Amino acid sequence: MALQSPVSLSFQGLYRNFGRLAVLRDISGSVSAGEILLVTGANGSGKSTLLKCLAGLLAPDLGSIKYWEVGQEFTTAERRLRLGYAAPDLSFYDELTAEENLDFFARMRRCPTQRPRELLDRVDLPGGRMGHALSSGMRQRLRWCWALLHRPRLLLLDEPFQNLDEPGCRAATQLLEEHLANGAAVVANPGALDLPYVTRHLNLDN
Repeated sequence: MALQSPVSLSFQGLYRNFGRLAVLRDISGSVSAGEILLVTGANGSGKSTLLKCLAGLLAPDLGSIKYWEVGQEFTTAERRLRLGYAAPDLSFYDELTAEENLDFFARMRRCPTQRPRELLDRVDLPGGRMGHALSSGMRQRLRWCWALLHRPRLLLLDEPFQNLDEPGCRAATQLLEEHLANGAAVVANPGALDLPYVTRHLNLDN
């Protein structure tokens, strides 16, 4: 399957403990181009922990994670650089404007110079607003911009619609639809999304 799809992520038998607390126990799943893998479960079931493991921010205690693009498998470090990630604990520089924050990250990722402005316009976020003056909803819009800066083929979205108002949800959903249509694979927590794409479901309560 991995070799047949332009992009594919699979994980097998993941375990992750924090001290004596077992958070992930034998978790497996996969997602390919144009698909969304929905990760659901009760609070504390390990949804955010799973996404951090897939992003390469946490290492599982046991199990394997494999990521492919057009027949090439990437290491954890390479996967971390290629994917797009948005999560509630992703913070920005308060002393920079929204656009300056994105410009900084765009230079690090070697993105086109016009890309930050393009995304800020798409989510209707004023680029001149200082980081410390961004509301919770504005910060969430900025997280979407950060995740999509380099047009990743794999998107990991942890509570992606948290604090977004109705216009913000519409803008984010449209961006998500476009990336799926262009062949991206998405792992998202939580809930069902009303999108005309193949959707897989992983319930961590089972």
